[in-house]
Amino acid sequence: MLNSKQRSHLAGLAQTLEPQIMLGKGGASEAFVGQLERILADHELVKLRFVDFKESRHELAVELAARTKSELVRVIGNVAVFFRRNPNPDKRTVDFGDL
Repeated sequence: MLNSKQRSHLAGLAQTLEPQIMLGKGGASEAFVGQLERILADHELVKLRFVDFKESRHELAVELAARTKSELVRVIGNVAVFFRRNPNPDKRTVDFGDL
């Protein structure tokens, strides 16, 4: 579980990221969730853009976080940011320092 300082730190890091995955008319299918899982495994911090389903983006973001066992960092506009810590310390890309 992320505390507010960690969440704020991650949101700041995500500002410079381009969306790595986009949710379109196909919705949150198993294939989409699998792709999001792979991106989370590679990058830890993932930015998702809602192309469709904009009216239900908050609910979908919470659902996607639960399905991928990740943390929903923030939803702003049509963009959601997810974080999942890599279990291998050598492959971690996000450093919290002393937060």
